[in-house]
Amino acid sequence: MALGPRLDLRQSQSLVMTPQLQQAIKLLALSNLELEAYLAEALEGNPLLDTGAPDSDGPADEPGDEAPSVAETLPDTDQALSSDSGTADDLDVDFAEERFHHDSASDSVGLSGSSEDIDFDSFAEHEGTLHDHLLAQVGERFGGIEAIVAGQLVALIDETGYLRADLAELAAQLGVPLALIEEVLAGIQCFDPAGVGARDLAECIAIQAREADRYDPAMATMIAHLDLVAKGAFPQLKRICGVDDEDLADMIRELRGYDPKPGLKFGGEGAQAVVPDLYIRQTAKGWAVEINSGTLPRLLVNRRYYTELAQGAAAKSKAWLSEQLAGANWLVRALDQRQRTIVKVASEIVKQQEGFFLKGVAHMRPLTLRQVAEAIGMHESTVSRVTSNKYLSCPRGLFELKYFFSSGISATDGDGAVSAEAVKSRIKAMIESEDAKAILSDETIAQKLSAEGHDIARRTVVKYREAMGYGSSVQRRRQKALAG
Repeated sequence: MALGPRLDLRQSQSLVMTPQLQQAIKLLALSNLELEAYLAEALEGNPLLDTGAPDSDGPADEPGDEAPSVAETLPDTDQALSSDSGTADDLDVDFAEERFHHDSASDSVGLSGSSEDIDFDSFAEHEGTLHDHLLAQVGERFGGIEAIVAGQLVALIDETGYLRADLAELAAQLGVPLALIEEVLAGIQCFDPAGVGARDLAECIAIQAREADRYDPAMATMIAHLDLVAKGAFPQLKRICGVDDEDLADMIRELRGYDPKPGLKFGGEGAQAVVPDLYIRQTAKGWAVEINSGTLPRLLVNRRYYTELAQGAAAKSKAWLSEQLAGANWLVRALDQRQRTIVKVASEIVKQQEGFFLKGVAHMRPLTLRQVAEAIGMHESTVSRVTSNKYLSCPRGLFELKYFFSSGISATDGDGAVSAEAVKSRIKAMIESEDAKAILSDETIAQKLSAEGHDIARRTVVKYREAMGYGSSVQRRRQKALAG
């Protein structure tokens, strides 16, 4: 067979992801706070993007140049979703009876008509960290080389209040005697909160017992045998400590009053508040789903500025301006499409899980991403991106969108299924209401659930129980005994 060059025509299909498509996918997966940071960067990089309202005497922006506030109302759960172009006009709102969500303190002022309703105490600075609190006490108690050593020790104390360091190694690093390190540590262990600077749980409890003037020989012996306390070996503890039942009960009661992690009173870093991306509320016509626009800037394309810059500009400058204008228009349209997609997915979730919003977690249904994707005519990966890192606020609280997706537990009679979250809620109720003298085993819980119509195995009960942070029946029995 002779070898030679030739030309062939072949047909093939391929998905080409343009940079704009990649950016649109990225925008869809961002939460409102992440999107706010992204838009701040875009505003800084594109001079044609603006957050202010357009001038009344200037050229009007084309439709779609502004990302409107998107909201959608579900008229009935048995009806199809409303069109993609739903606006705030579709919401059933009685201005005399209903009140919108407030995104800032100024919203409340506008409704009340007086600035006196603002609670300025809520803007007060948070308490200092544990390290700040300890360093302030170091300055009051120590000076010279002792203050330097104390500062090093405080830096090695974690957020729970425990010292995570080897004193001998620290003495070698600082070039000071070990006795000085121990002396300074003893002083730190007298700081507030009581128990700070301990190297283990027993030392932490002992420090607090000394502070309370309860560190007698019997209490010292009990603290030295905390493993027996955890096991509930009370006869052995009475023999070791040399006390009777009444004294042992008093000692255990005292022990329960101590804080095993004293540093957590101050916390580590400030807690990050979760800002909802969506608001769900019930109206006369059904459920209203609206985007939280309070965290997003009102994005516009400044065409007047574009006209001014384009006049008399060089060819390269005009090309650059055209590129920036196209990018700004695309970003505004992408934001509008993002909002509509989120509302569409959230509306279907509300439709599928209406039992939860009306009656609680016990009425949740099994739901998968595929079910929502098929119902709204989107790809499963799109629904996954929409529900990632996004939260909705409803009368029952604040929930992550992923919370509403769970596997199902089949019924014993074969009729339908119930959500795994509903089963977890039932297991939690059983455990929290059990009697100290009748702790439920995993097998017993499984039998009770089976009697209620849930086909669930014992190992599934164990998995759900451990996921919720509950111990075994033996561990719960010991905890009940310690609690008296």
